[in-house]
Amino acid sequence: MSRTIPLHEARNLPLWRRPTTLLFVMAAAMPIAFATWSALLNNFVIEVAGFDGSDIGWLHTVREIPGFFAVGVIAIIIFMREQVLGLVSLLLLGVATALTAYFPSLTGILTITMLSSIGFHYYETVNQSLQLQWLPKADAPRILGLIIAAGSGATLVAYVAIVLTWEALGLSYTHVYMIAGGITAALALFCMVAYPQFESPNPQTKKTVLRRRYWLYYLLQFMSGARRQIFVVFAAFMMVERFGFAVHEVTALFLTTLVVNMIAAPLLGRAVGFFGERAALVFEYIGLFGIFLAYAGIYYLDWGATTGAVLYVLNHIFFSLALAIKTYFQKIADPGDIAPTAAVAFTINHIAAVFLPALLGYIWLVSPGAVFMAAAGMAATSLALALLIPRHPEPGNETVFARFVAPAPAE
Repeated sequence: MSRTIPLHEARNLPLWRRPTTLLFVMAAAMPIAFATWSALLNNFVIEVAGFDGSDIGWLHTVREIPGFFAVGVIAIIIFMREQVLGLVSLLLLGVATALTAYFPSLTGILTITMLSSIGFHYYETVNQSLQLQWLPKADAPRILGLIIAAGSGATLVAYVAIVLTWEALGLSYTHVYMIAGGITAALALFCMVAYPQFESPNPQTKKTVLRRRYWLYYLLQFMSGARRQIFVVFAAFMMVERFGFAVHEVTALFLTTLVVNMIAAPLLGRAVGFFGERAALVFEYIGLFGIFLAYAGIYYLDWGATTGAVLYVLNHIFFSLALAIKTYFQKIADPGDIAPTAAVAFTINHIAAVFLPALLGYIWLVSPGAVFMAAAGMAATSLALALLIPRHPEPGNETVFARFVAPAPAE
């Protein structure tokens, strides 16, 4: 990956070596490790390490610490290209996932999780930046929907393999983590060798950027991170703890979710492009508000496992609309702000993630339904924020209040 090619010249490369193709390959490589880790995690920590709700909360708090420090990407890209950093981070994620089962204690799991999380969060930070720099604004929602579908497809392959082979071949956690992590690491190495370095036409600001006119984007990111943590930490954990789902049953649930997402994500990407970010996010948050209330109903009204499984699938469909936050920022941002703001936004996204899982883990021990009621409140707050997005966001028209104020410097 020593050769550097300006982005506008990349169209002369073979299709498989172009920047957009690299985004698709990276999108497929990451979830092979991460989705496998997630699919086995709840059973692994309960069966091997004897985790309870408090322990799983602490695990996810540790997992989110690197996300909180994603702003450190700004310092690293002074010395390393974003594309290189993204692939190195992907390699770290793969290697750490491969070694997960060799650390079956609380301390060991927290340590290896920290390493894999550094890889995951730094990859995601850089990946979001590269997507917004490399994709044209007009096609970004559609292509982002397809990229989400590609990641879902890779995850689908991983889940199918687990469902078909876990019991049939008597696989262990060691085997599955090693294979999945090894594939991700191998794909990262392939991308380092096979693709040139692509030079964006807009040099990125290599310092922390906080602009007043991005305030709504920052708040949307904060609420998204807080709300998503409740789902990521406790939704699948509930299926194992309350309903006794085995590894292959949890993976089958994830598998169903992925099939639905592969179909829905491209359609939702087109919908964002057609209806706009405001309408898409309003629809998402109304849906999530109802879903989290229904999750609480599982505990307060004693609804069964089928309800929980259906809600899990629906939740993922609505989460796909979060790509509208990315395209909203792409429309209002100065081109040179994309990389540093992606890092800052990732840190903002993880502020709540650092303390919320551990705090809610203790609440979970007393009242699991209250945890999901808190998530419903967060969805309602996000809805109020989404209503502040203008129909046609652009620099100088970042919120619905822009029409009432005089133009100000973009600081």
